[in-house]
Amino acid sequence: MRTNRLGCLTGTGLIAALITAVVIAGYAYARGGLMYNPGPLNAQSGRMLGGVTSHAEIGGDCEACHTAPWESAVMADRCAVCHTEIAAQMRDVASVHGAMLHDNPTLGCRHCHPDHRGPAEGLTVMDDASFPHEVLGFSLNGHQRTAAREPFVCDDCHQGDITTFAPDSCDACHRQMDLGFMTAHTLSFGPACLDCHDGVDRLGKNFDHNVFSFKITAKHVGLACVQCHVNARGFGDFAVPLQDCYACHHNDDPHDGRFGLDCSQCHTAEGWSPAKFDHNLSVFKLEGKHEEVSCESCHQDRVYQGTPTECFSCHGQDDEHNGQFGTDCATCHNPSDWSDADFDHNRSNFPLTGAHVDVACERCHVDEQFQGLSTACVACHADPAFHAGQFGTDCAACHTTTAWTPAEFNGRHTFPLNHGDGATCATCHPASFTTYTCYGCHEHNEAEVREKHLDEGINNFQNCMECHPNGEEHRGERD
Repeated sequence: MRTNRLGCLTGTGLIAALITAVVIAGYAYARGGLMYNPGPLNAQSGRMLGGVTSHAEIGGDCEACHTAPWESAVMADRCAVCHTEIAAQMRDVASVHGAMLHDNPTLGCRHCHPDHRGPAEGLTVMDDASFPHEVLGFSLNGHQRTAAREPFVCDDCHQGDITTFAPDSCDACHRQMDLGFMTAHTLSFGPACLDCHDGVDRLGKNFDHNVFSFKITAKHVGLACVQCHVNARGFGDFAVPLQDCYACHHNDDPHDGRFGLDCSQCHTAEGWSPAKFDHNLSVFKLEGKHEEVSCESCHQDRVYQGTPTECFSCHGQDDEHNGQFGTDCATCHNPSDWSDADFDHNRSNFPLTGAHVDVACERCHVDEQFQGLSTACVACHADPAFHAGQFGTDCAACHTTTAWTPAEFNGRHTFPLNHGDGATCATCHPASFTTYTCYGCHEHNEAEVREKHLDEGINNFQNCMECHPNGEEHRGERD
């Protein structure tokens, strides 16, 4: 009898071994890998999800995370059962997990969150993952290489924990690039770099201030940002400063606010001087001939404050009136022309009324004499001969400026003016006021008057005033 030296390596044995392996593998596959364990689960405690605070507390319930091959669900679906907030993010492309799933639809949770690496190992590994850093508000476009020209890795900024950011990471790196700038920059804007910078370098060397409403031109070019943006500690703080000149230059105002707060009315960014001053902003408006006068004519030695605004202070030497009309030139003159004068006579001690209004100035002011003229009527209007000096020189006692006639007698008449009903001046003064007659009125009873006076021994009965000076019927005593 021949002995089989191959033992289990016989055809039958090999077939049996293969069948056994297939059965074991099939069972393991069907059980979702429950027949082996690659290592202990993470045991770091967190907030409770699904009744546990860490993966290690799941214990031997591998089906809590792993699925069988024939199941429609995948392992990521098992993760979403507990991590519901992450599941919500994955449906939002604006979130971190949503952006990652959008860029890599086949990316599973285990790609960044492996487990079975031991109880103390972290659950997040980003070394070979394409992380959408911009979603967190900081772009890596400007951070491809370190100051040493080496490619950035997560630990350069996160120092072992991607959930945190080392606050001195920016400063430590950028000081290697420009120590002087970083020292001054930190003193001006503080050490919290991420409050202003987002990796896009919006406030870097390529920042264009001229796209904003306040353009940087002329003398403003080259100014340090901190000179206008004082105490800025965040991106929003740069929009806070006022854009008017006075906000920055109020300490440089030599006018002490007398011309208002809008410096641009006179000055430009080219420099404080030369300045174009709008004189109409001051208390002394420039009108007429004054618009053509040079500044130095009034502001000698560039002295502006305290300059008098009265006409006479500048035009005193031009006064042809020698002060006769005071020092207020504006009473008669205007800024357009000296010769275009309009004197208001009613402001003098002789107001013009009635017929005087139309009288030419030269009629009274002969040879342009204005001072010392008499205001009495008789100075211009001599007592007429027919008055014979009987009524004095006060013309205004009877006459008005409206006209010489009609005149109202002043009451100096020695004869009662109520003598006779309906009597007028012409009744007694038919020819002129220098002559009068009583007999002209009483001649209708001449015979009676004659007889009466003859009886009384009066022969001159026609000179009535001799006996009747006051118009009485009989004189008190007869001569």
